[in-house]
Amino acid sequence: MTYTTNEMMTVAAARRLKNGSVCFVGIGLPSKAANLARLTSSPDVVLIYESGPIGAKPSVLPLSIGDGELAETADTVVPTGEIFRYWLQGGRIDVGFLGAAQVDRFGNINTTVVGDYHQPKVRLPGAGGAPEIAGSAKSVLIILKQSARSFVDKLDFITSVGHGEGGDSRKRLGLPGAGPVGIITDLCIMEPEAGTHEFVVTALHPGVTREQVIAATGWAIRFADQVENTAEPTDVELTALRDLEARTAAAHGQAPGEA
Repeated sequence: MTYTTNEMMTVAAARRLKNGSVCFVGIGLPSKAANLARLTSSPDVVLIYESGPIGAKPSVLPLSIGDGELAETADTVVPTGEIFRYWLQGGRIDVGFLGAAQVDRFGNINTTVVGDYHQPKVRLPGAGGAPEIAGSAKSVLIILKQSARSFVDKLDFITSVGHGEGGDSRKRLGLPGAGPVGIITDLCIMEPEAGTHEFVVTALHPGVTREQVIAATGWAIRFADQVENTAEPTDVELTALRDLEARTAAAHGQAPGEA
């Protein structure tokens, strides 16, 4: 089956979720990848959303954290305060799955503004629970499309801390957990380099060249000594993803490509 770069990105991200792990899910691309993982390689992954659902198994992708589909399909629903204090800050979240508008070489995220904070070019959706997820989850995965506008040398605003200024910055800030362990894009997979915690390319998606990645990155991106090739999506993965998107589009009155 043929596939798009967006499908490759979603599949590659879904594969990073281990079966049985407890995952705090962001809306949008993280939710799509996490639910694809639940439908394919990781049927026992436990999906938690900010509004309180634990063990959510939505048949369609939620429009927001308040979407009734999450509560209706969850094993249980608890107050938002319990999600953050007991589950997240209590060290019970294995993976935080986040999106971003901008990300830098150390996995710090901006979802607040583009441009000056007081006179921004674009005001973005904001932080939500992302700063707490990035700070307290045992590990963090980030998914977003890659361009020089989104992968920047310096963030306009740090909404959620990844590895700070690199090195032992995260430890000095007193943040628990490993921080971001992977950035999955429509071109490649990046992972933090040991010691520096700067993100380097560890895998290229099929047909993608190093030159494409360099052109789509706002800093002098480096490549690991051994760069792997991402395995192409299987028919099972693509069918599950497309069926999920089709159900979502039908439920929300969207065109199929908008899900």
